[in-house]
Amino acid sequence: MLQDKKTSVLFVCLGNICRSPTAHGVFEQMVIEQGLNQHIRIDSAGTGDWHLGKQPDSRTIKAGQQRGYDLRHLRARQVTAVDFDRFDYILAMDGQNLSNLQLLQPGHFTGTLSLFLPYGQGAFDEVPDPYSGGAEGFEQVLDMVEQAAQGLLQHLREDVLNDASSS
Repeated sequence: MLQDKKTSVLFVCLGNICRSPTAHGVFEQMVIEQGLNQHIRIDSAGTGDWHLGKQPDSRTIKAGQQRGYDLRHLRARQVTAVDFDRFDYILAMDGQNLSNLQLLQPGHFTGTLSLFLPYGQGAFDEVPDPYSGGAEGFEQVLDMVEQAAQGLLQHLREDVLNDASSS
């Protein structure tokens, strides 16, 4: 990895209004707090196009605010084939979105396409979609995302950023 190139991470869920913007906001804040925002670029997108240009779900915003994350500046967008040229890590919230991304993935993609949650080394592989449930589902998503974001940040610090600094 080149020293002057930012490592880039794209979080992906279905509509880009609940899970992926939560991961985006949580990870972005962790990166800023660690002083790594000059080295890591973060975005989020959805595999579907239902909410293009909209803010995250109001329950997502509220749950985030209660833990100190401001997600109001984020806007939903749909993942495109160009994202495979722009991002080193494309991390899906669940298996269905991962499958959709694999169908879109061009043959020349050399980055990491995987589920996000295993970076947290918790008991689950998928972040459940809280959209149809109550506030507790959004809290559960935050719990899972915070743990996985910590693991992802540790991975990037050890495997990617150290490689860049030793080049």
